[in-house]
Amino acid sequence: MVKANVLSKIRAFGGVNRPIYVLVGLAFLISVATLAKFNYITPLSFSGRFCNNHGSFDGDNYILGSQMRKTIESAIFKIHQEMDDLKALEANSSAPPSDSSASGSMFRHVAFLADVLSLIQSVHMELPSFEEVDHPLKQRNGDPGEHFMREEIKKYIKIKPNRLGKQNFMGANGTFTSIGHACFAMKKDLEEYMDYDVGEICNDDWRLAQKLMVHGCDPLPRRRCFSRAPQLYYKPLPINESLWKLPDNRNVRWGQYKCKNFTCLASNTTARKGFFKCTDCFNLTHHESPRWVNRGEIDPETNQTADFSIQEVLEIKPGEIRIGLDFSVGTGTFAARMRESNVTIVTATINLGAPFNEMISLRGLVPLYLTVNQRLPFFDSTLDMIHTTRFLDGWIDLILLDFVLFDWDRVLRPGGLLWIDGFFCLKEDLGDYMEAFKALRYRRHKWVVVPKKDKDDKEVFFSAVLEKPPRPFR
Repeated sequence: MVKANVLSKIRAFGGVNRPIYVLVGLAFLISVATLAKFNYITPLSFSGRFCNNHGSFDGDNYILGSQMRKTIESAIFKIHQEMDDLKALEANSSAPPSDSSASGSMFRHVAFLADVLSLIQSVHMELPSFEEVDHPLKQRNGDPGEHFMREEIKKYIKIKPNRLGKQNFMGANGTFTSIGHACFAMKKDLEEYMDYDVGEICNDDWRLAQKLMVHGCDPLPRRRCFSRAPQLYYKPLPINESLWKLPDNRNVRWGQYKCKNFTCLASNTTARKGFFKCTDCFNLTHHESPRWVNRGEIDPETNQTADFSIQEVLEIKPGEIRIGLDFSVGTGTFAARMRESNVTIVTATINLGAPFNEMISLRGLVPLYLTVNQRLPFFDSTLDMIHTTRFLDGWIDLILLDFVLFDWDRVLRPGGLLWIDGFFCLKEDLGDYMEAFKALRYRRHKWVVVPKKDKDDKEVFFSAVLEKPPRPFR
């Protein structure tokens, strides 16, 4: 009915201001046709293809949409201006009051423009405000960098447009440097971390950085200062020696640790080491060397063991396990043993009171400094194996465990192995944790539960080797 009314008025007003009506009609039709061509309206509703809830944009579509919005806004402005001019002309007209035909014609002109304006505005309201759409890093109440006082944080968070004003090879119009959401709640600590002189030596504050990471300020912002290194760094041992020999003490900065050398870390006294998780992991000779070589101690009640050997696990998929991840607390011994079987393992851990990452690298292995808070930095279906021990235990929240396991599932290839090695928890919690592992619907190659003898029979060990099934595409 609205279109019919407009067309009848166009036929009726064939005289004065005809060019204005033609231009208005063309602007409206071009806007609608262009929007329909790019599926921005269906017919007048904004398509989710173009812009999601976070205001992401897609290259040329963003530019076209922005130009269309400007065109429609220009047409609206001109119509408003014409209506104001007509009203002013009527008010200042010298025609006698009895000349009702002139007054009526002027009124109809204004009414016609009002009808066209309402139609264009209905399309205009359906379009997002491209100039105001923010990247997720920006908040509605302003630039997130304004939350911080340090200029370096502001510079880092600010979105960096490409120099040439075009998409880069990654398909983005700019670079969106990110920080963890908890950084905003740890403002004081983050500003201390970012308090440095550009181009100078960074503070010796890795513990502050790790504190930020563990509490959710992860990823941390990059810094423009030089990281500290040991004062007298000595060349590392050759690979045929480094795997099973303690490194040179000069190759670690010991200032933030309770132990000041590897001999202290490898000793049998745990009270003075400053950490309790994996306290024997630096004892390469007696504690680490036998691990994963043979099956562990057999429980007399169940006649089973929670400690599988590498050889028996690799025999499940002979020749297929080539690369993997060890997400554990340790010094890289699992990766060292797998290397002997021509399998490359990256070891993910943090420095829990001791130089775990330095130790792994000095053994000639690859450390990945990563917290459980973060998504794994691997693409989908790329790893042959994920192994974990002494990390995912009865402390972990069940919802968090779900997110971790499904992320591990993401990076494991079909047919890849998930090796849960010595997961322990309270007996009454075992059922809940079991359900989390069962939810993956993996094939069970090994599945063992044995009592944990050092906790008055209140805890149990759970170990399993599970195979990711092939899943059909949908």
